[in-house]
Parts: sequence; C-alpha cells; structure tokens
Amino acid sequence: MQLTIASPVADALNAGKPVVALESTAITHGLPVPQNVETAMEMEAAVFEEGAHPATIAVLQGRVVVGLDAQEIDTLGKTSAEKVRKCSRRDLPIAVGLGETASTTVAGTMIVAQQAGIPVFATGGIGGVHRGHPFDISADLIELGRTPVAVVCSGPKSILDLELTREVLETQGVPVVGFGTDRLPSFISRTSTLPVDVRVDTEEDAASIIRAQMDMNRPGGILICVPVPADVALAQDQAEAAIVTANEEARRKRLRGASLTPYLLTRVAELTGGASLAANTVLLANNARIAARIAAAL
Repeated sequence: MQLTIASPVADALNAGKPVVALESTAITHGLPVPQNVETAMEMEAAVFEEGAHPATIAVLQGRVVVGLDAQEIDTLGKTSAEKVRKCSRRDLPIAVGLGETASTTVAGTMIVAQQAGIPVFATGGIGGVHRGHPFDISADLIELGRTPVAVVCSGPKSILDLELTREVLETQGVPVVGFGTDRLPSFISRTSTLPVDVRVDTEEDAASIIRAQMDMNRPGGILICVPVPADVALAQDQAEAAIVTANEEARRKRLRGASLTPYLLTRVAELTGGASLAANTVLLANNARIAARIAAAL
C-alpha cells in the first residue's frame, strides 16, 4: 500500500523523533461539529506539547495520508458523514481503489501506522463485542491480535459488552496494560469489574513492554488503557443507565453493524445531558498526551 507521508511526519521519522498516530473516525463519525475538529486539533497540540509529532491518518480521494494538516482536518470534519467511508482493514482497498475519502478506524489506523513505522497510536475507546450480539465483534479486536502497534486508549467503549470484549482480547493474545490502574477502564467511566493483565505507573515501564514486544518480533499489538480524567468521568451507574436505554432503543429500531455505534454514542450523549460527550473529548486529548510521553520514552 502506497502512503503519502506529510513532510513534517517524514522528517520526524527520519530523524528518529517520537511520532504518535491519530485516527480520523472520531472526526467524521464519533463527535459532532464543531467538537470534532476542535478535539482533533487539541489532540495534535497535546502531542506537540510533549515533544512528539502527531500524525492524523485518513484516506483523501484515494490517497492514504499520514499526517493531515489543519486545513485537511477541518475539511474532513465539515464533510457529511454519509460521504465518508469508515475505513477498517476490509475497506482500505475499496477506498483507495475507488478514489474515495475515508476516515480510519482503530483497525485501519493500526495498519497504516505499522506500515509507516509508527509504533504508538492514541485513540478514545476501542471497538469490541456488542451487547446482545456476541457475534458482532469489532475488527479492532482482531487487528490488535495481528498488527504490532501499541494502542493508547480509555478501554473499550462502554456501550459494549466489556466482559466478552475482554475475553476476545485474551483469545487474540493482546496484553492489556493498565496505566495507573488495576482495572480495565470503561471509556467514559474510570473503572470496571475486570482486571488488566498488568499495571504500570510510568511511561518508561509502558515503553519497556512495547520494546520487548518489538524485540520478540511477534505479531499483535498492545492495549494501554488510561482512565478518563476524574473531573469529567461519569459514575458507572449513571453511564450504565444511559447505555441500557440507548441499547434498548437501538434494538427496537433494529440497528446493527456500522450504524449501531454512532447511534449509541449520540444517544448516550443526549441521555447524559452532554456529560458523556465532554468526557469523550477530554479523554481523547489526555490519551494523546500520554501516548506522546510513551513514544518519547520508547
């Protein structure tokens, strides 16, 4: 796959400077206007502030671009979601072959980041197993089992079945690392009942695990889970009540597949009076900052 690597990103990689990959689905499908572009720029700024270089990834008219500039992010954020393909492993050849514009999911971003030589990637929450649909498994989990990129996130999206998602991660052989936590964060809530495989409290320890994985030259990524900052986190019972309601409404509407997650995230934001959206935007920037520190340590 041919990549268009922006000059600032290419210069950083050639100089051996830390680079952090950022996905673009949050811009096109995960957040509303204008928070989508504002948050994307805040993530880039957070990476810069920690001495690393951001590389937001997307497909622009068939070109796989590593390192969108501010104008490209703004244009992507203002483009109707219906006109932008959500690009996972399955979708990359379609978007490239047909000259489409597409945003990259966690899985799609991992593939491109690995090819570009970027070992650390920051996002909000990963996909997983949907509640009530145990065979609806996000490609993110499979990609984590095959592509050697460290994904810094706030755990699986809390709209999912966390227990089944955790089981699939184990089956795929993905180390689940808690950054400052012994429990798996659940996206907009700081914790869950599920353990992580190991806790680390410093960027250097996280980098040591990534380095060991690279030295072993084995397939598969590492999931580094950072709890959402406490001042914007939702209580588990508050988040759960909204999620249960949103899932029931989605069931009645018979929503499945790619349309389900955007609907649930939007509906949960409405049911929580915008609190989940505020948590989402803050955790995205925080994860980018932690990822930059880890990339610098690596």
